[in-house]
Amino acid sequence: MLFSIIIPCYCSSHTIREVITGTMEEMDRLGKTPYEFVLVDDASPDGGETICTLRELADEFSQVRIVELARNAGQHNAVMAALNHAQGDVIICMDDDLQTHPSQLPALFAEFDKGYDIAYGYYPEKKHSPFRNFGSWMNYTTVRILINKPKDLKTSSFWIIRKFVRDYAIEYRSSFTHLQGIFLRTTRNIVSVPVEHFDRAYGESGYTLKKLISLWSNIIGFSIVPLRVSRNAGLFFSALSSLGAIAIALKKIIAPTSAVGWYSMMVAICFFSGLILLSLGLIGEYLGRLYLNHSNNPQFVVRTVYKGKEKESSGKEE
Repeated sequence: MLFSIIIPCYCSSHTIREVITGTMEEMDRLGKTPYEFVLVDDASPDGGETICTLRELADEFSQVRIVELARNAGQHNAVMAALNHAQGDVIICMDDDLQTHPSQLPALFAEFDKGYDIAYGYYPEKKHSPFRNFGSWMNYTTVRILINKPKDLKTSSFWIIRKFVRDYAIEYRSSFTHLQGIFLRTTRNIVSVPVEHFDRAYGESGYTLKKLISLWSNIIGFSIVPLRVSRNAGLFFSALSSLGAIAIALKKIIAPTSAVGWYSMMVAICFFSGLILLSLGLIGEYLGRLYLNHSNNPQFVVRTVYKGKEKESSGKEE
C-alpha cells in the first residue's frame, strides 16, 4: 500500500522542509510505508524562493514530487492538482505552515484505520485570529445548511481519504472547487478527530477577506438552496403585498379621505427592487459559473512537474 502526502505550498520556503522531515519521521514510526510527497507550488509570489526550496527537497528525497503551477489557483484547486498527481492508495492532506502538525498523524490514523473512508482532523482550540475564527463559524453554519452537512461533522484542511474518494474527486473539473462539497457527494462514512492546532511557524496567512468570501461562495456550485430561498422569499413577499393591498383597499373604503403614504410607497419600491436585483444576481452567478465551466476555465495550469533532478512534464492544463 502506497501513502501519498499532498501539500499545497504558498510562500513556504521557511517551513516546508520541517514539514517534510517531521512527516517522514512519523510515517516511518507508524509503519505507514512506502510513501510519496506531492508538493504543489501555487505560484508563490516570493521571487522563486519556494520553488527553489521544493526542488532542493525533490533532489534530496526520492519520495518527493513537485508540481509547479503557472498561475495562482487557490488552495482548493492546488489540492486538486495534487490529487491528480497522487498515486497512493491512501492520501493525506496537510498544510505547509506546521499548523497541521505531523505529530497529530497517529490520532488521525487511529480512527481512519477503523474503516472510515475519510478522517478529518479538527481543532477544539484554534490558533487563528478572532476574525478568522468567526469566518470559520459562519462557513460551518452556512455549509451545513446548503449541502446538508451532518451537524457533528467538523472539518479542516488536515484529512486522510481512500483512493476511491480521490478517484471520484478528480472527475470534478469546475474551477470553482469546494472540497467538502466534493467529498460529501462521495461518501458519508466520515469521522472527525480532535487534533492540536499549532501556532503558525512563520509569517501570516495568505487568506484575505476577499479570498475567504470567494472560497466560501464556491459552495453554491453544490447546492440549489439559495435559489429555493429566493423563490420562497418571492412567494412570501407576494403574499404579504396581496394582504397589504387588501388592507389598503379596506382602509380606503372605511376612511375615503385618508392619504396614501408616499414615503411608505418609496420604501416598498426600493425594498422589492433590491429583492429582485438580488434574485437576478443570484441566478446570474449560477449562469456565469455554468458559462465559465462550459468554456473549460481550468482548475489549474501546471508549468512543470519535477521528480528528483528530472523534469517529468510541463504545460498541462486541468
